[in-house]
Amino acid sequence: MNKIICYDEAVSKIKDGMSIMIGGFLGVGSPHGLINALVKKGVKDLTIISNDTSFPDIGIGKLVVNKQVKKVITSHIGTNKETGRQMSEGETEVLLVPQGTIAEQIRAAGAGLGGFLTPTGVGTIVEEGKQKMTIDGKEFLLELPLKADVALIAGSIVDKKGNVFYNKTTQNFNPIMAMGAETVIVEAEKIVDVGDIDPHLVMTPGEVVDYIVEGGK
Repeated sequence: MNKIICYDEAVSKIKDGMSIMIGGFLGVGSPHGLINALVKKGVKDLTIISNDTSFPDIGIGKLVVNKQVKKVITSHIGTNKETGRQMSEGETEVLLVPQGTIAEQIRAAGAGLGGFLTPTGVGTIVEEGKQKMTIDGKEFLLELPLKADVALIAGSIVDKKGNVFYNKTTQNFNPIMAMGAETVIVEAEKIVDVGDIDPHLVMTPGEVVDYIVEGGK
């Protein structure tokens, strides 16, 4: 199966109202070409699952500014004032989740777990509406898995089967998001033949990658 497709084909798989995981940390390691293609297409009412909403003119921030996002599930929005404005005005729903918790929620989805226990958020507004359990005298919150329709990730080097290597900190949320979505699309800085990546350096296996887009730097 040839997994390599163009940007137009990639974004055609994303429909209004879908939930989308987008890799990156303040734009580092984000699939910028795919995001730009989504902005161009104008797909709307998206639920975005991400570490942050980047900056107004970078990465995920462009989707927020273009008002294509219905809901954001993220760990912080401080670098994007437009996200904060839309939240305050009731234009966009923003669910703030501790960074470690959101990462583990995504990992739990990929691992097929029913949830996990964490003390993070106990005694704060984070615990509202969640089940609490006491183990050995300590309180924990039950956090549920977080899954998405599509994951958009970015890889430094990707072979034609979809095996991915991430350079340095571009790895961030990309590997776990590749495990937490029904469909995974990777934007590759460079595409190589199968066997050109040292197996010890493969950080996301090609078995979980559905499509590859060649993006360049």
